[in-house]
Amino acid sequence: MLSASDLAGRLAQDAEAVCRHYLSAGRRAGNYWLVGNVANNKGRSLYVHLAGPRAGRWTDAATGQFGDLLDLVRETCGLVDFRDAAEAKKPRTTASSTARLALRSAQAGTASPARQAKNTSPRSSKRPRSA
Repeated sequence: MLSASDLAGRLAQDAEAVCRHYLSAGRRAGNYWLVGNVANNKGRSLYVHLAGPRAGRWTDAATGQFGDLLDLVRETCGLVDFRDAAEAKKPRTTASSTARLALRSAQAGTASPARQAKNTSPRSSKRPRSA
């Protein structure tokens, strides 16, 4: 099995394809992929470097989260450990095999609880300020 850094490096070689699959609500802007957050909401707070020495590195300016594409796959799928993340995104040669893998994750129920938890608005949990 590949090490985490090797797998992250392979993902970075095709960073745009990874972003198009896992962050489909986003868009390319120059050498970046822009999206709202790891829950794949629309916006521009999360950006992924698509080229250059930082290709595959991402940061969410709103939350302070950051990492490589392996971390991004783990966050978007709601996976807990590296082995789960590695299994969710092994390097593939076709987009259809990636889609099949995502479908298997969804059918196994690994993606839905995390997505449901991330879809709750943090604003609704804030208490009003008292004067």
